Amino acid sequence: MRILVIEDNAEIAEIVAAGLRRKQMTVDVALDGRTGLNRAVDNDYDVIVLDRDLPGVHGDTICKKLVTDGCRSRILMLTAADSNDDLVDGLRLGADDYLPKPFDFPVLVARIGALARRVHPVLPPILRHGDVVLDAARRTAYRGERPVELTPKEFGVLEVLLAAQGRTVSAEELLERVWDEFADPFTTAVRVTMSRLRTKLGDPPVIETVAKSGYRI
Repeated sequence: MRILVIEDNAEIAEIVAAGLRRKQMTVDVALDGRTGLNRAVDNDYDVIVLDRDLPGVHGDTICKKLVTDGCRSRILMLTAADSNDDLVDGLRLGADDYLPKPFDFPVLVARIGALARRVHPVLPPILRHGDVVLDAARRTAYRGERPVELTPKEFGVLEVLLAAQGRTVSAEELLERVWDEFADPFTTAVRVTMSRLRTKLGDPPVIETVAKSGYRI
């Protein structure tokens, strides 16, 4: 799950981002409206956490433009104001949800998860292919009866491949879904991670390289 946090309070932004990363989400951060808008337009996010009162470009303007342009990302608007008028205004602009500050972090995570499920089809809690089993909730993976210890990136790659159900997934898509905006598009990270994942999963191989296209289960 890839999230963009647009929040001008650097401390709040980093606390939120760090917490979401601990939940195995890929998070980008923008500290002003213009930067946030550019990133939202240039990248494919599942959910955008958007502060309403932003310098540069106001959160209302960002929300309206993204909705008008047909952005597929779900928008969770944050505001220090807690009134029905603000809620109505935010939803009229096209925000998918609204959360007043201060908020409890578990509530934020739950709201993000609910919005993300609107973007992608709901996946079963346990993904399987043959004797490979991945439990997304418990963050565990097994090959037969053998537990497979995976790093967050290895887990993310395997989750994307299993969810694709045999569809070929490009290295670019893996880089976008599992890494973040700072990943070099020319990096060997996907190839190296894939090699380690294959080694950990063992034989017989379950991940196939599709020439000039990507990878598939």
